[in-house]
Amino acid sequence: MPLGPALGTPQLSEPLRRERWRILHAVHDRVEEVAETAVEVMRAEIPSYALQDERFFEDVREQVLEHYRMQLAALAGDRDMAPEDLVFSRAAAMRRARAGFALEDWISAFRVGRQVLWDALLDCAGTSAEAQQAALSLVTPLMRYVDYASTHAAQAYVEYQQHVVADADRERRDLLDQLLAGVAPTRGPLFAAAQAYGIGPRSPMMAVVAVCVGDTRTGDLTSAENGYATSASISVAGPWAGRTLVVVRHGEVVAVPVVRAGMNAEDICAHFEAVQRRLAGEGTMLSMGISTVARGPSELPRAYEEARAALDLVPSGGGVAALPRLSPFDYLALRADDLARQLVDPRVRVLLEEDHRRGDTLATTIRAFAEADLNLRLAADRLRVHHNTAHYRLRRIEERTGRNPRRIADLLELLVALAIRDGAREGEDCQ
Repeated sequence: MPLGPALGTPQLSEPLRRERWRILHAVHDRVEEVAETAVEVMRAEIPSYALQDERFFEDVREQVLEHYRMQLAALAGDRDMAPEDLVFSRAAAMRRARAGFALEDWISAFRVGRQVLWDALLDCAGTSAEAQQAALSLVTPLMRYVDYASTHAAQAYVEYQQHVVADADRERRDLLDQLLAGVAPTRGPLFAAAQAYGIGPRSPMMAVVAVCVGDTRTGDLTSAENGYATSASISVAGPWAGRTLVVVRHGEVVAVPVVRAGMNAEDICAHFEAVQRRLAGEGTMLSMGISTVARGPSELPRAYEEARAALDLVPSGGGVAALPRLSPFDYLALRADDLARQLVDPRVRVLLEEDHRRGDTLATTIRAFAEADLNLRLAADRLRVHHNTAHYRLRRIEERTGRNPRRIADLLELLVALAIRDGAREGEDCQ
């Protein structure tokens, strides 16, 4: 911190110097009363201060008095300002930061203190022209002091918060490492941290793994990771009460949301899907994999591997793959590799490709027929077509592919081919 600001007596005429000295000493004589006024204004104007007890305000009162006496002495030319003079203020700033006060509240307290002192200076000055001019000579040095002291305090706040954030990061990483080993902490700081996130020995929870796949603003994936890793969007599990453990590790973001009372897995999936969409709208493209529910920390390693495996189901352009939303059939179809695609009968593959170009009429009929439990009339009603139209479509599928949709084995083969086609096409579209 550089040397303190110059606050002493400027080049003034002798009468103005005398008036300035008179004003400063008049305020000094009632400085305790002025400090008390400042404390009461802080209590009234700063909501977080209003909630505190008398012990807190005694500390505030001492701080205000120390600042006022230092300012008045410096303004009177009785002393110079130096960085070490504000050690008391740095200590107070750290106490406020440790107690959870926002930096803007601390700065607001400085603003109140400055305004109350200025009001006192004007009141003691009186109304004569000479007195008013002398009072005006105090404006610039008074502002210099407040700027210097508030900057000093803000620096202390930032130093403390950086220390706290670093400690919290280490604690979160240690907690996640223990949970991914399948063990719930039973004592010490990690136990307290787990409780803060709602994680207990039998808490149902899920694993969410997110990686950045693009940044439309900068094209820099590292920059995007920094943006979403620190985003509060991921650190809150949803509109319900409670915090979510979120850790940045090995180029990925891992979240462990707890399935709290009144919630289910779909609530978790919907929230993280909304987070992914919102961040995509802001330019950060994420791929997210969401596991099934783990019944306690002992199952979390399995859930984490599920979430990482789910990432393979996300198209290259980003998106969300939520395993609780998939049936085993959907999962197996989405995991199909090139060999599975080659095993699809070419006649089936050609028909489905042609049908896709023509609007997927036959594919929609296959799905509707399966969902209606092979009841053709019910399928036709759901498709809003005549029964004969639905019958004609099934016959056409059989003629082109050699598969009769009324036979379970053939219908399953058609559904698998359709799911493989759609999974491959989704990936191509995103690319």
